[in-house]
Amino acid sequence: MIDWPALERAALEVRERAYAPYSRYHVGAALLAADGTVFVGANVENASYGLCMCAERVAIGTAVTAGAKRFQAIVVATEGPAPAAPCGMCRQVLSELGPNFPVRCIAATSDDRIETDVASLLPHAFDGGYLARDD
Repeated sequence: MIDWPALERAALEVRERAYAPYSRYHVGAALLAADGTVFVGANVENASYGLCMCAERVAIGTAVTAGAKRFQAIVVATEGPAPAAPCGMCRQVLSELGPNFPVRCIAATSDDRIETDVASLLPHAFDGGYLARDD
């Protein structure tokens, strides 16, 4: 069972720690691993915009570094009155690690939600099945 209120709180709390001096658009993510561990991430901007890290990818990187590679759910908390879905790069990374888990997007200042799953965010995802292998 997924404790959605706890994941939402974790995403909102970590959003406050985002480093976003350029966009001022703070994002937090709370990723629930298969074993029940919650990994959080916040966006980290850089003056060289291509080097920015999204909250979702920070949470995934932290989880994978800790040994988690299977996930149950993710909550993404964004700035402003309307929730925003993960960017294309985050969708691709999420699909690599499990296309069948739910995604909830929330906004910091409203009760609006986007309820979806990774596969719906990135239909026909590019995955390892497309890569040529000799094994």
